Amino acid sequence: MARRAALDRQTLIALGPERLADLLLDLANADPALKRQLRLAVASGANPTDAATLVRERLGTIRRGNSFLKGPQIRALAKDLDQQLDAITGPIAAAEPAAALTLLWEFLDLSDSVFARCIDRSGVLSDLFRSACRQLGPLALATQPDPEALAEQVFNAFCDNGYGIYDPLIASLTEALGPQGLQALKQRFEQLAQEPVPVPPEAEWEAVSWGSGGTRYAHQVAEQARQWVVQDGLQAVAQAMGDVDGYISQFSEEQRRAPRIAAGIAQRLLKADRPADALQALEFGMANRSGWPVFDWEDAHIATLEALGRSADAQTARWQCFARCLRSTYLEDFLQHLPDFEDVEAEQRAIDLAAEHPMRLEALCFLLNWPSALGRAAELIVQRRDTLDGDQYTVFGPAAEKLSADYPLAATLALRCMVDFTLTHARSSRYGHAANHLHTCQLLSQRISDWGEITPHDTYMAAIRSQHARKSGFWSKAKPLGL
Repeated sequence: MARRAALDRQTLIALGPERLADLLLDLANADPALKRQLRLAVASGANPTDAATLVRERLGTIRRGNSFLKGPQIRALAKDLDQQLDAITGPIAAAEPAAALTLLWEFLDLSDSVFARCIDRSGVLSDLFRSACRQLGPLALATQPDPEALAEQVFNAFCDNGYGIYDPLIASLTEALGPQGLQALKQRFEQLAQEPVPVPPEAEWEAVSWGSGGTRYAHQVAEQARQWVVQDGLQAVAQAMGDVDGYISQFSEEQRRAPRIAAGIAQRLLKADRPADALQALEFGMANRSGWPVFDWEDAHIATLEALGRSADAQTARWQCFARCLRSTYLEDFLQHLPDFEDVEAEQRAIDLAAEHPMRLEALCFLLNWPSALGRAAELIVQRRDTLDGDQYTVFGPAAEKLSADYPLAATLALRCMVDFTLTHARSSRYGHAANHLHTCQLLSQRISDWGEITPHDTYMAAIRSQHARKSGFWSKAKPLGL
């Protein structure tokens, strides 16, 4: 029987341009989205001005849409918008950058009407609009708009950022704004902070509905929203201007006590070669080092200690953080900073610490993934076999796979805990997996010569047959495996 020709790029090229054109036209007549894509591709290649007209018309059509969009429709719209964006930032930008910049602002202005028609759970639309926002910078540099006019445009967009698509706006346009534009933008946010706060119409409606208390609440909400806009705007401008102190000044004393904010401030101070100030900021926002680490704070603290030449203290911080959370990155960093020949002993000390750690699941994950600790992971599973949580299949599935070659008894216990959890809690969706786990246990049992205190496979099988005899859904899946 002759082999069927593969459908790939080469076989399609072999059809020739005329045949391909006919096929595409036939398909386009039955697919409006494909027809729009072809028209845009043709216009982009022949006349970018026509392409710009097509893009503007399409954006207008999308803006006028009013039907609510669901999953497949959201994906189709995202694909459509992506094609328009590619045309704007590709052939149109190459031929007419000023027109492309105008179109890109129109594209971004479309976001409110799009988000009003859907729930973007996947984030595909949000990511697309933020990506478009980041592409404003190169186009603005190519067209060199008036810095103060651009600052006003940026200000208006940033103040209307309900869906967060303009978060990267100021950073994207920093170079195009230049010192003059950034200063103008800073002044606009400072002016905004002094202006009376208008209450949105929907808030006024709530005030009417709830009386004087509603009025106060509506004003409080509007004032808080204004404060956030001003704070975010001035922080972004300060960041763009390299003004670390201006950035810090936008946080209240209470905010600067938050470990993550303190870490962000410290990182900026480090970049400004001010490690002493960075340490002061971190100590002001001291994390609770007896609980789960705030990793941003820990990382900034270690970097600051190193910048101050306090390498021994940085090593202590690395070890303490590892001892609390058992993250291998901190141990790796700790070992790399040790003198030669001291790392082996320190590594063993870390493995011993993990084996006795009260956070059993984290300890097991560390031992399973640390290159020289697989044997200790097997020991941990055997020692703590009565406390293993079989619901953690993302841990014990890979654990059994890693342990099966050299530690079949521990691998068996990892598989059994998942089987026991599935049957005890009657998780029917996992019955197929549990049956496969039992089959693997059967194969592993042939390589186990000493079961010690652990129930051998045949006895274990007899026990679950007795305890779960009525779970016919499970046994129907186990039977074809010979169980």
